Amino acid sequence: MNNDLTEHLKAWPYEAGHIIARIVRTQEDEEVLQLRVDLGILQMKLDGRPDGERPNGFESYLEYFEDQAAAHAESEDLGQPDEEHAEYGPPGARHAPRFLTPDDCRLLRDEAVQYYHRYIALLAVEDFDRVIRDTTRNLRLLDFCSAHAVAPPDRVALEQFRPYVTMIRARAAAGLALRDNEPRAALVAIDEGLEALRRVFEDQPPEHYESSGEVRALRAMREALVPQLPVSQTSELNARLAKAIEDENYELAAILRDEIRQLKTE
Repeated sequence: MNNDLTEHLKAWPYEAGHIIARIVRTQEDEEVLQLRVDLGILQMKLDGRPDGERPNGFESYLEYFEDQAAAHAESEDLGQPDEEHAEYGPPGARHAPRFLTPDDCRLLRDEAVQYYHRYIALLAVEDFDRVIRDTTRNLRLLDFCSAHAVAPPDRVALEQFRPYVTMIRARAAAGLALRDNEPRAALVAIDEGLEALRRVFEDQPPEHYESSGEVRALRAMREALVPQLPVSQTSELNARLAKAIEDENYELAAILRDEIRQLKTE
């Protein structure tokens, strides 16, 4: 077997500034996702953990540690002083829900990067359902680390990425609606994304929200979408009525007035 990847890379060149992804079928007749990066090709599973591993028998480390959190919540030691991690808080402080060590958080951060690569590639191939699944999952991971990390730095290490993940999720939800020919639903998805971003920035000066690249991206998408919205039937009839009057087509104008009156009655 020839392990040289040169011909594969030449056949699928990298393009700086573009996200290049594809779904291919393996020799085992399984679909996998590939992402072209500057130094090669990333190949990922479409479902489960992107690398196909099952840490401790769970789908991912997040699911494993969520199971541990449930066990901690049921433990008789819940709320007792945490002597093992006393260096991260006042002596005798109660840290029962905070059980993730720095090594645990590192595992979760590394795993989040895998899911990031996958949802970016999925967005490129317009698999919006899976993008929503993976971005929702990574947002859950951020919340989990914030709630359960023992060391304060680990609670906020990933927060810088929350606006971006939120924006990508909103884009995917809007893309899914547009694919189903539901532009109004797409507009709602974008507005919900903007509102979620406003909550992310609520503890910061207003200019941080206004200058956010994620906010600007969703607003640009919204501005491009609005002209595609279907004109309501009444608005369309009013426009035709104005044109009929301008053309002195009073017979058509009378018909249109009756239709508008009927719509208002209904």
